Amino acid sequence: MSMFDLSARAQQLQGELTEFMDADVYPAEEVYAAQMREAGDPHHQPAVVEDLKAAARRRGLWNLFHPHPGTGAGLTNLEYAPLAEIMGRSPLGPEACNCSAPDTGNMEVLELFGSAEHKEKYLRPLLEGTIRSAFVMTEPAVASSDATNIELSMTRDGDHYVLNGRKWFASNALHPHCTVMIVMGKTDPDAPIHRQQSMMVVPIDAPGVTVVRNLPVFGYVDREGHAEIQFSDVRVPVTDVLKGEGEGFAIAQARLGPGRIHHCMRVIGMSERVLELMCRRAQSRVTFGKPLADNANIADWIAEARIDIEMIRLLTLKTAYLMDTVGNKAAQTEIAAIKVAAPNIGLTIVDRAIQVHGAAGVTDDFPLASIYAHLRTLRLADGPDEVHKRAIARRELHRYRELRPDWRPR
Repeated sequence: MSMFDLSARAQQLQGELTEFMDADVYPAEEVYAAQMREAGDPHHQPAVVEDLKAAARRRGLWNLFHPHPGTGAGLTNLEYAPLAEIMGRSPLGPEACNCSAPDTGNMEVLELFGSAEHKEKYLRPLLEGTIRSAFVMTEPAVASSDATNIELSMTRDGDHYVLNGRKWFASNALHPHCTVMIVMGKTDPDAPIHRQQSMMVVPIDAPGVTVVRNLPVFGYVDREGHAEIQFSDVRVPVTDVLKGEGEGFAIAQARLGPGRIHHCMRVIGMSERVLELMCRRAQSRVTFGKPLADNANIADWIAEARIDIEMIRLLTLKTAYLMDTVGNKAAQTEIAAIKVAAPNIGLTIVDRAIQVHGAAGVTDDFPLASIYAHLRTLRLADGPDEVHKRAIARRELHRYRELRPDWRPR
């Protein structure tokens, strides 16, 4: 029996989800595009998305990411991995099944650290899919790859904290259903460096919160948005601090582990779809009297894509297995490794697919340019490649910490 063997229920869900994607999600992509054009609003919520959500709920394909039975599907990370891959094949898949970032991470944070009021007011409607949420950590004025750099001030004033500062790349903050934010800031600049930060629940319509602008990515405007937000004397009740003052950094680390691997699971699905598009194009387009697929370099690209997809899938499954069996902390190296490997491999595959498509590949007639932009952002989101590589290298070098500078091999 392989450590990657899945339960009968997980296998059943794979079949049901694949059927849902084929029957409902892929056909909805053109409807979605038409409804977005008709609305003329890049942050519009098209009716077809709500239709897909209703269909997914009827099929029992809802909150598949959530590990807690009753509120979610109760699956392990290993069981969820192939499901996230299937959803990742379409930009509509995750939201249709209420498995979108950053809501998945925010729901887990509220489940683990939220008060009874938070769970009733925000977690329940998030699980129902009637509201969306934002995660607000990155700042424009500091290098936020080091989370201890954040400067947004959270100053205690009686029964409240007063928030002042500016954030950006607040994912999902421009979604029309976004109601609540989880905000990380600095409550005590004099505390030990990893105890200076706290996280708070802040309604997006709280007085003093101003969404300054959306930030396009490579010219694309995501429907959910990447918002720059100004906090000006925003008063937050003490009861809206998550876990306790000084726990922000610890919550961030707990939240980002599963979030990072979820991204990688979806990247595999994207890469599979891109490879399919590349093969179809290579077989159907003729240059100089023969199909593109007959050219050795393109055949190499296709073969290398298959090899690379299988490699990142195996590392993703290993990482998920370790998270389930020994915990996120013990799986830190694998989480960091797949977070570097998956987006980079996905980018190589989509870049080559664009080349096979020629000029059409950089237009909106195909999803390749949009996928490229999304994948490129993943080399920065949830920590840039360099931070993850640094962490991996430090753990590797730690194994040899007792070697003296004058050490020589025997």
